[in-house]
Amino acid sequence: MNILLIGSGGREHALAWKIRQSTLLKRLVVAPGNPGIARVAETRDVSPTDVTGLVALAREIKADLVVVGPESSLEVGIADLLAQSGIPCFGPTAQAAQLETSKAFTKEFCSRWEIPTAGYGVFDTAEAAFAYLSQLKPPYVIKADGLAAGKGVAISDDRKDAEAEIEARLAGRYGSSRVVIEEFMRGEEASLFALCDGERAVLFGGAQDHKRAFDGDTGPNTGGMGAYSPAPVFTPELVAAAEADIVQPTVRGMAEEGAPYRGVLYAGLMSTDQGPKLVEYNARFGDPECQVLMLRLRSDIVPYLHAAATGGLARLGPPTWRAESAICVVLAARGYPDSPIPGSVIRGAEQDFGSDVVVFHAGTARKHDGALAAAGGRVLNICALGTTFEAAREKAYAAIAKIDWPGGFYRSDIGWRAAGRA
Repeated sequence: MNILLIGSGGREHALAWKIRQSTLLKRLVVAPGNPGIARVAETRDVSPTDVTGLVALAREIKADLVVVGPESSLEVGIADLLAQSGIPCFGPTAQAAQLETSKAFTKEFCSRWEIPTAGYGVFDTAEAAFAYLSQLKPPYVIKADGLAAGKGVAISDDRKDAEAEIEARLAGRYGSSRVVIEEFMRGEEASLFALCDGERAVLFGGAQDHKRAFDGDTGPNTGGMGAYSPAPVFTPELVAAAEADIVQPTVRGMAEEGAPYRGVLYAGLMSTDQGPKLVEYNARFGDPECQVLMLRLRSDIVPYLHAAATGGLARLGPPTWRAESAICVVLAARGYPDSPIPGSVIRGAEQDFGSDVVVFHAGTARKHDGALAAAGGRVLNICALGTTFEAAREKAYAAIAKIDWPGGFYRSDIGWRAAGRA
């Protein structure tokens, strides 16, 4: 099978690494890829939002399947254009991807289908938003309506700060000029994944990530500084409730509203005293959650990706998983998330750390002399497997200690919830 994978980050490196192991694979091309991906696949310099160029590339390599990594590709309609060309796509249409690309759409969808989530309001003006804010108790949850690379959410106990965050979003600082205000939900947050083929959904593991930049869950929100799987918060009861009350109604609802959902559905959940509630949806694998899922997945991933794209999940049994725990620690460039500093040289990241440690490239580039350098905010993902969570954690941080990169930083407490439970 010839496969085109779209994207250039750590999530896509993890997907390429896992797809490469498939017995069904004939050729794997990644666009645009990165230096790490180039070690396991062919790469082509085509932007994830160049839908015309991507479809042309898919035709050139006679792709049997296109796998979409980033949300930006979905928003501009790559799945729609591929469908016109008769090429199967693992990823939803632009209409279905609104579950991620518009938080307002998702909240209104949840209301229509009685999917448990926080109370909310959607506003285009500061006056109306401030009036709704007066009805809430702090902390206040302020969200940009559209895509914001994981940085469009602000939580504040201070009314003035909340008003400033509202004004920033209405002014378009995070893309959209609409703002969503939600009631604050108390509980523990985690991520549940499901593969969908337009009619049915198959659960595909869970993970827990760390959004804040610094230890102790402090600092600004980021796209994610680390993750681990399995997440102890996902009890069998919680998973069953989330599947019945959130995932399955969403797949049914999208199909009935004329936008059947195909691809992976990422449900950010809050475990509350009233049961699981939806925080938000993503229309693609999480990053860095995907990395730990790929380490733990025992099954060949390609049949599942193809079945989701072509409506064939009913023909497959549930995927199988390793019993080991997996952890991912993100190494980011200093200044991330606001102003990451590019260009610093990284030494030691491409050595052999042992069979249980994998380093995925997230934002790297090659200098003219071949040296590896930072070329983004989140730069490297140090991932490890272990018979226990603590064993995996020790392996990951031991590998980090062997990497020489003064221009980077990382959190030293990834997995603190799991460690506390242990």
